[in-house]
Amino acid sequence: QVPLVESGGGLVQPGGSLRLSCAASRSIFGINALGWYRQAPGNERELVADITSGGRISYADSVKGRFTISRENAPNTVYLHLNMNSLKPEDTAVYYCQVATSSKNYWGQGTQVTVSS
Repeated sequence: QVPLVESGGGLVQPGGSLRLSCAASRSIFGINALGWYRQAPGNERELVADITSGGRISYADSVKGRFTISRENAPNTVYLHLNMNSLKPEDTAVYYCQVATSSKNYWGQGTQVTVSS
């Protein structure tokens, strides 16, 4: 079973909105944090937002006030959502879901977000 499955990317015009979702198996033990990262061509992968097991939330300065991260618990799955508003061309990247545990980090396959008119 694939631990992380992402969905919700696509093409959107500047100023538009998208919602990314990540489904994580609850078989992953010892979760410390869940987060969204992104990587644009030629750039390093960077943290967009994360939420710790204690509920502390952090955002990159470039997305504060525009993006909202949230966690949703289901019986067998943990969902991580990223609501993205007022999107800008510089938000264009492949977005990755990450689950950080004490022993290893799990990554999703990535979903493309393209902001263009």
